[in-house]
Amino acid sequence: MTLLETRALDVGYQISGAGLFSAPRYLPIVHDVSFTLDTGRTLGVVGESGCGKSTLGRALLRLAVPDAGQVFWQGQDMATIPDLRRRRAEMQIIFQDPIAALDPRMTLGRIVSRPLATFEPGLSRKAARARAIEALEQVGLSADFADRYPHELSGGQAQRVGIARAIVGRPKLIVCDEPVSALDVSIQAQVINLLMDLQEQMDLALVFISHNLALVRHISHDVMVMCLGRVVESAPRDAFYARPLHPYSLALMQAVPEPDPAREKGRVGTALQGELPSVLAPPRGCVFASRCPKAVALCQQTRPELVSVAEGRTVACHFPEN
Repeated sequence: MTLLETRALDVGYQISGAGLFSAPRYLPIVHDVSFTLDTGRTLGVVGESGCGKSTLGRALLRLAVPDAGQVFWQGQDMATIPDLRRRRAEMQIIFQDPIAALDPRMTLGRIVSRPLATFEPGLSRKAARARAIEALEQVGLSADFADRYPHELSGGQAQRVGIARAIVGRPKLIVCDEPVSALDVSIQAQVINLLMDLQEQMDLALVFISHNLALVRHISHDVMVMCLGRVVESAPRDAFYARPLHPYSLALMQAVPEPDPAREKGRVGTALQGELPSVLAPPRGCVFASRCPKAVALCQQTRPELVSVAEGRTVACHFPEN
């Protein structure tokens, strides 16, 4: 069943002008993004820092209001949902910085149970605490953590608390905004496996935002690659990793280090040359043209359309990989 759908989504922000008396300027971030996400599936959103991944994640939850396009939640346009605040129990987010996302003045029990005050206001304090302890235990923390404070936690434990807060309302969708980028490698694997276990137990849909292609490969069913706010390729996971079609996707793939030192030493990669274009002065043609080794005049002048090349697979390139 389709849970989440976007159609031609554009998102941007108003920023201050260059001078003291300058008029505000519009900063475009996300352009013409469309996809669908079914129950129990994970969409991996990958790309360099600044490509619009986090802004897209916020727009999916309407924490950022789109400038154009639509976001549909279970077939209903989110802009027309009358009581969206209460419906947020069905859609939650896990943030990148686990410590900064927790109020240092509150116990973990209060932090985890706090969403229930909005989603289930009739719940007693005792019942809300019981639900919080249940959520903490689901993420691998014992009941005594409910009386601790955030400063007593490691980074991995803090992120588990963030996950517990996200699942306490029993959601259907969780947007994971680079949830493991601030953690050690060994802890990253534990958190990823936890998210996969919770997905199976609760039939969750996940939007997993990351710049780490190795992590995305492990957790995702489908992959969407963004460059300068635009989708340049989307595909099922196995097809994408077997043969990326866009030169930008291939460059991201080649940047992933090999865990085997011998294979890493002999591996031939292609470092990206040139500067990332400014979002204030986006290129006329392909967003990757200034750094693409295959670019010709056509790429500089004409933006390629995102077209279907196989079932479930699209690419925006004048000369996709054969």
